[in-house]
Amino acid sequence: MVNYYYLLLLLIFLISVIVQNKLKSKFDYYAGLRLRNSMSGKEIAEKMLMDNNIKDVEVISVPGQLTDHYDPVSKTVNLSEAVYMQRNAAAAAVAAHECGHAIQHAVGYSMLRLRSKLVPVVNFSSKLLQFVLFAGIMLMALSGSKTLLAVGVMLFAVTTVFAFVTLPVEYDASNRALQWLEKSGTVSVEEKAAAQDSLKWAARTYVVAALGSLAQLVYFASMLYGDKRD
Repeated sequence: MVNYYYLLLLLIFLISVIVQNKLKSKFDYYAGLRLRNSMSGKEIAEKMLMDNNIKDVEVISVPGQLTDHYDPVSKTVNLSEAVYMQRNAAAAAVAAHECGHAIQHAVGYSMLRLRSKLVPVVNFSSKLLQFVLFAGIMLMALSGSKTLLAVGVMLFAVTTVFAFVTLPVEYDASNRALQWLEKSGTVSVEEKAAAQDSLKWAARTYVVAALGSLAQLVYFASMLYGDKRD
Protein backbone atom coordinates (compact mmCIF):
# COMPACT_ATOMS: atom_id res chain seq x y z
CA MET A 1 0.00 0.00 0.00
CA VAL A 2 2.77 2.40 0.96
CA ASN A 3 4.71 1.75 -2.26
CA TYR A 4 1.64 2.34 -4.40
CA TYR A 5 0.89 5.51 -2.46
CA TYR A 6 4.33 6.99 -3.10
CA LEU A 7 4.16 6.03 -6.76
CA LEU A 8 0.80 7.78 -7.01
CA LEU A 9 2.14 10.88 -5.27
CA LEU A 10 5.15 10.91 -7.59
CA LEU A 11 2.85 10.66 -10.61
CA ILE A 12 0.69 13.51 -9.37
CA PHE A 13 3.80 15.58 -8.64
CA LEU A 14 5.13 15.01 -12.16
CA ILE A 15 1.76 15.91 -13.68
CA SER A 16 1.69 19.04 -11.54
CA VAL A 17 5.14 20.10 -12.77
CA ILE A 18 4.12 19.47 -16.39
CA VAL A 19 0.89 21.47 -16.00
CA GLN A 20 2.67 24.35 -14.23
CA ASN A 21 5.35 24.52 -16.92
CA LYS A 22 2.75 24.33 -19.66
CA LEU A 23 0.75 27.10 -18.00
CA LYS A 24 3.82 29.32 -17.77
CA SER A 25 4.75 28.71 -21.40
CA LYS A 26 1.19 29.46 -22.51
CA PHE A 27 1.03 32.73 -20.60
CA ASP A 28 4.49 33.74 -21.83
CA TYR A 29 3.43 33.02 -25.41
CA TYR A 30 0.08 34.80 -25.20
CA ALA A 31 1.71 37.74 -23.45
CA GLY A 32 3.18 38.46 -26.88
CA LEU A 33 -0.26 38.58 -28.51
CA ARG A 34 -1.11 42.27 -28.20
CA LEU A 35 -4.82 43.08 -28.14
CA ARG A 36 -6.13 44.87 -31.19
CA ASN A 37 -8.02 47.32 -28.96
CA SER A 38 -4.88 48.01 -26.87
CA MET A 39 -6.83 47.77 -23.60
CA SER A 40 -4.88 47.02 -20.42
CA GLY A 41 -5.89 44.39 -17.89
CA LYS A 42 -7.14 47.19 -15.63
CA GLU A 43 -9.30 48.68 -18.38
CA ILE A 44 -10.74 45.29 -19.32
CA ALA A 45 -11.60 44.51 -15.69
CA GLU A 46 -13.29 47.88 -15.20
CA LYS A 47 -15.28 47.48 -18.42
CA MET A 48 -16.43 43.97 -17.49
CA LEU A 49 -17.56 45.14 -14.06
CA MET A 50 -19.40 48.11 -15.55
CA ASP A 51 -21.10 45.97 -18.21
CA ASN A 52 -22.38 43.73 -15.40
CA ASN A 53 -23.61 46.73 -13.40
CA ILE A 54 -21.10 46.16 -10.59
CA LYS A 55 -20.14 49.59 -9.29
CA ASP A 56 -18.88 48.84 -5.79
CA VAL A 57 -15.81 46.81 -6.75
CA GLU A 58 -12.44 48.48 -7.26
CA VAL A 59 -9.69 47.22 -9.57
CA ILE A 60 -6.25 47.59 -7.95
CA SER A 61 -2.68 46.53 -8.62
CA VAL A 62 -0.82 44.21 -6.23
CA PRO A 63 2.87 43.27 -6.29
CA GLY A 64 4.20 39.92 -7.40
CA GLN A 65 3.45 37.35 -10.10
CA LEU A 66 0.36 35.11 -10.16
CA THR A 67 -1.02 37.14 -7.24
CA ASP A 68 -4.25 37.92 -9.07
CA HIS A 69 -7.39 37.34 -7.01
CA TYR A 70 -10.78 38.71 -6.07
CA ASP A 71 -11.28 39.72 -2.44
CA PRO A 72 -14.98 39.52 -1.48
CA VAL A 73 -14.33 41.21 1.86
CA SER A 74 -12.76 44.40 0.51
CA LYS A 75 -14.59 44.03 -2.82
CA THR A 76 -11.46 44.47 -4.89
CA VAL A 77 -10.22 42.81 -8.06
CA ASN A 78 -6.51 42.49 -7.33
CA LEU A 79 -4.37 42.21 -10.45
CA SER A 80 -0.65 41.53 -10.44
CA GLU A 81 1.44 44.39 -11.78
CA ALA A 82 1.99 42.72 -15.15
CA VAL A 83 -1.68 41.90 -15.71
CA TYR A 84 -2.77 45.35 -14.50
CA MET A 85 -0.62 47.18 -17.02
CA GLN A 86 -0.18 44.83 -19.98
CA ARG A 87 -2.34 44.84 -23.09
CA ASN A 88 -2.26 41.27 -24.33
CA ALA A 89 -4.43 38.15 -24.48
CA ALA A 90 -2.96 36.64 -21.31
CA ALA A 91 -3.68 39.78 -19.28
CA ALA A 92 -7.19 39.95 -20.71
CA ALA A 93 -7.86 36.34 -19.68
CA VAL A 94 -6.68 36.83 -16.10
CA ALA A 95 -8.42 40.18 -15.61
CA ALA A 96 -11.73 38.85 -16.94
CA HIS A 97 -11.44 35.67 -14.87
CA GLU A 98 -11.03 37.62 -11.62
CA CYS A 99 -14.00 39.76 -12.55
CA GLY A 100 -15.87 36.51 -13.06
CA HIS A 101 -15.44 35.92 -9.32
CA ALA A 102 -16.77 39.42 -8.61
CA ILE A 103 -19.86 38.60 -10.67
CA GLN A 104 -20.28 35.32 -8.78
CA HIS A 105 -20.24 37.32 -5.57
CA ALA A 106 -22.73 39.84 -6.88
CA VAL A 107 -25.25 37.23 -8.05
CA GLY A 108 -24.78 34.97 -5.02
CA TYR A 109 -23.30 31.99 -6.85
CA SER A 110 -23.92 29.05 -4.52
CA MET A 111 -20.52 27.35 -4.80
CA LEU A 112 -18.71 30.60 -4.09
CA ARG A 113 -20.87 31.09 -0.99
CA LEU A 114 -20.02 27.56 0.14
CA ARG A 115 -16.32 28.13 -0.51
CA SER A 116 -16.37 31.38 1.47
CA LYS A 117 -18.01 29.63 4.41
CA LEU A 118 -15.30 26.98 4.36
CA VAL A 119 -12.40 29.47 4.40
CA PRO A 120 -12.25 30.02 8.20
CA VAL A 121 -12.64 26.28 8.82
CA VAL A 122 -9.86 25.49 6.33
CA ASN A 123 -7.59 28.12 7.88
CA PHE A 124 -8.12 26.56 11.30
CA SER A 125 -7.61 23.02 10.00
CA SER A 126 -4.44 23.95 8.13
CA LYS A 127 -2.81 25.36 11.25
CA LEU A 128 -3.25 22.11 13.18
CA LEU A 129 -3.12 19.56 10.39
CA GLN A 130 0.55 18.62 10.21
CA PHE A 131 1.02 18.46 13.96
CA VAL A 132 -2.11 16.39 14.54
CA LEU A 133 -1.34 13.93 11.74
CA PHE A 134 2.26 13.44 12.87
CA ALA A 135 1.28 13.05 16.52
CA GLY A 136 -1.58 10.74 15.54
CA ILE A 137 0.69 8.44 13.53
CA MET A 138 3.25 8.35 16.33
CA LEU A 139 0.60 7.63 18.97
CA MET A 140 -0.88 4.83 16.86
CA ALA A 141 2.56 3.27 16.44
CA LEU A 142 3.34 3.47 20.16
CA SER A 143 0.01 2.59 21.74
CA GLY A 144 -2.29 1.46 18.97
CA SER A 145 -4.69 4.34 19.63
CA LYS A 146 -6.13 5.79 16.41
CA THR A 147 -8.23 8.55 17.97
CA LEU A 148 -5.83 11.41 17.31
CA LEU A 149 -5.12 10.15 13.80
CA ALA A 150 -8.87 10.12 13.14
CA VAL A 151 -8.99 13.79 14.14
CA GLY A 152 -6.13 14.48 11.74
CA VAL A 153 -7.93 12.70 8.92
CA MET A 154 -11.04 14.78 9.55
CA LEU A 155 -8.97 17.96 9.44
CA PHE A 156 -7.39 16.82 6.19
CA ALA A 157 -10.81 15.96 4.79
CA VAL A 158 -11.85 19.59 5.25
CA THR A 159 -8.97 20.79 3.07
CA THR A 160 -9.76 18.16 0.44
CA VAL A 161 -13.42 19.17 0.30
CA PHE A 162 -12.30 22.78 -0.06
CA ALA A 163 -10.05 21.84 -2.99
CA PHE A 164 -12.94 20.16 -4.81
CA VAL A 165 -15.40 22.96 -4.04
CA THR A 166 -12.88 25.34 -5.58
CA LEU A 167 -13.06 23.56 -8.95
CA PRO A 168 -16.58 24.63 -10.03
CA VAL A 169 -15.89 28.13 -8.71
CA GLU A 170 -12.82 28.48 -10.93
CA TYR A 171 -14.40 26.91 -14.00
CA ASP A 172 -17.51 29.03 -13.67
CA ALA A 173 -15.44 32.23 -13.36
CA SER A 174 -13.55 31.30 -16.53
CA ASN A 175 -16.79 30.58 -18.40
CA ARG A 176 -18.21 33.95 -17.36
CA ALA A 177 -14.99 35.63 -18.47
CA LEU A 178 -14.93 33.99 -21.89
CA GLN A 179 -18.63 34.62 -22.53
CA TRP A 180 -18.23 38.30 -21.72
CA LEU A 181 -15.03 38.69 -23.75
CA GLU A 182 -16.81 37.31 -26.81
CA LYS A 183 -20.21 38.93 -26.29
CA SER A 184 -18.77 42.38 -25.60
CA GLY A 185 -16.51 42.23 -28.63
CA THR A 186 -13.53 43.01 -26.41
CA VAL A 187 -11.40 40.38 -28.12
CA SER A 188 -11.12 38.97 -31.61
CA VAL A 189 -11.69 35.30 -32.44
CA GLU A 190 -7.95 34.65 -32.24
CA GLU A 191 -7.63 36.55 -28.95
CA LYS A 192 -10.56 34.68 -27.42
CA ALA A 193 -8.97 31.36 -28.37
CA ALA A 194 -5.76 32.47 -26.66
CA ALA A 195 -7.64 33.54 -23.52
CA GLN A 196 -9.55 30.25 -23.47
CA ASP A 197 -6.36 28.21 -23.80
CA SER A 198 -4.70 30.20 -20.99
CA LEU A 199 -7.63 29.71 -18.61
CA LYS A 200 -7.90 26.03 -19.48
CA TRP A 201 -4.36 25.37 -18.30
CA ALA A 202 -4.82 27.55 -15.23
CA ALA A 203 -7.88 25.49 -14.25
CA ARG A 204 -5.94 22.26 -14.61
CA THR A 205 -3.60 23.32 -11.81
CA TYR A 206 -6.61 23.26 -9.47
CA VAL A 207 -7.65 19.82 -10.74
CA VAL A 208 -4.19 18.37 -10.06
CA ALA A 209 -4.11 19.96 -6.60
CA ALA A 210 -7.53 18.48 -5.75
CA LEU A 211 -6.53 14.99 -6.91
CA GLY A 212 -3.29 15.21 -4.94
CA SER A 213 -5.20 16.17 -1.82
CA LEU A 214 -7.64 13.28 -2.35
CA ALA A 215 -4.78 10.78 -2.77
CA GLN A 216 -3.22 11.87 0.51
CA LEU A 217 -6.58 11.74 2.29
CA VAL A 218 -7.20 8.18 1.09
CA TYR A 219 -3.76 7.13 2.31
CA PHE A 220 -4.18 8.58 5.80
CA ALA A 221 -7.72 7.22 6.03
CA SER A 222 -6.43 3.75 5.09
CA MET A 223 -4.27 3.82 8.22
CA LEU A 224 -7.42 3.92 10.32
CA TYR A 225 -8.93 0.84 8.72
CA GLY A 226 -5.85 -1.17 7.80
CA ASP A 227 -4.26 -3.82 9.91
CA LYS A 228 -2.20 -2.47 12.79
CA ARG A 229 1.50 -3.03 12.22
CA ASP A 230 3.79 -2.66 15.20
